[in-house]
Amino acid sequence: MAIIPGTGAGAEQLTQFIERIERLEEEKRALMADIRDVYSEAKATGFEPKIMRQLVKMRAMDRDILQEQDELLTTYRNAVGLV
Repeated sequence: MAIIPGTGAGAEQLTQFIERIERLEEEKRALMADIRDVYSEAKATGFEPKIMRQLVKMRAMDRDILQEQDELLTTYRNAVGLV
């Protein structure tokens, strides 16, 4: 159980958590800027960032779920004549 912050050890521990979160948020902003730069570089060489983002998302998915979604997409495309 956490000590109720206010004075003493509880306040100090809370401050440490907040400072860690702030450092991580700054690192996250820097990483997001780096990712944007990579997408911009890829676009400058002729790749489509929107499609690349989809691929990154798909590669992170479980293979079975990805296969199921692909099958559903194919079924739906067929149903509406987008084949």
